[in-house]
Amino acid sequence: MTIQKVGVIGCGLMGHGIVQVAAQGGFQVVAVETEQRFLDAGLARIDKSLAKLGEKLVKDGKASAEDAQKNAQQTRARIQGSLERRSLADCDLIIEAIVEDLPTKEKLFAELGGLAKSTAIFASNTSSFPISEMGRASGRPARMVGLHFFNPVQLMKLVEVVRTDATDPAVFAAAKAFGEAVGKKPVACKDTPGFVVNRLLVPYMGQALEMLERGDASAEDIDTAMKYGCGYPMGPIELTDYVGLDTTLFILRGWVKRFPNEPAFKIPAVLERKVKEGKLGRKSGEGFYKWEGDKRL
Repeated sequence: MTIQKVGVIGCGLMGHGIVQVAAQGGFQVVAVETEQRFLDAGLARIDKSLAKLGEKLVKDGKASAEDAQKNAQQTRARIQGSLERRSLADCDLIIEAIVEDLPTKEKLFAELGGLAKSTAIFASNTSSFPISEMGRASGRPARMVGLHFFNPVQLMKLVEVVRTDATDPAVFAAAKAFGEAVGKKPVACKDTPGFVVNRLLVPYMGQALEMLERGDASAEDIDTAMKYGCGYPMGPIELTDYVGLDTTLFILRGWVKRFPNEPAFKIPAVLERKVKEGKLGRKSGEGFYKWEGDKRL
């Protein structure tokens, strides 16, 4: 099962990164958006990212300025932008990277089931929703997988490759091989809540917020403890700010609704209060810390 042409639906924060790494891996890529302004913004992000990558290669002595520019141009030439989903009809792999809303995703996959070629592989970049439900919506559950990349896609080396009970083993193998081809370290996992990373990470973040709310320790001390005691690059509360308090709350609400008897899925009251106040973390300039762009103040 050979993948040569890849379609990516959504060219936002995650989608543009998936488009870029797929093109860097040598694949022909169709990036599909709903409006020209969104498509232009995504492609501009890719241009900026490729330029920064080229500058780093030159600075590190790994490429000449001419070669770096040539590589960027070759990568960019593999990317085609489109506002028409029918342009995905001949893609071998179609990756969804749209808004994190299950009914919207199901509607999209139902549409893809009617327009993609019969051999196409469907994948979702979701971090929290069941892959099996999207597979059923597509009418092709055997050809459905999860390909969960991490932000920023260009830099993070992991991709979770998710299989459902219905996924064809050959489809799963092809999806995993794609992950390797775009320079990632793929890990195989079943279609369970949060897969591997978020299933462990989000409850850990929630426990840290409950510690903070109880007054067990300050945010700064909790983060310092985990950074220097466990060797993590940042502590759980700073990480919650970085991910987004609204995103974290959205994931936890979905899990609590689906799995009300799972004790690990709890919503800290302090998280709900902060989101209600519009303090969403890095993206809003304030969460549990204050931020200026990507820099914590």
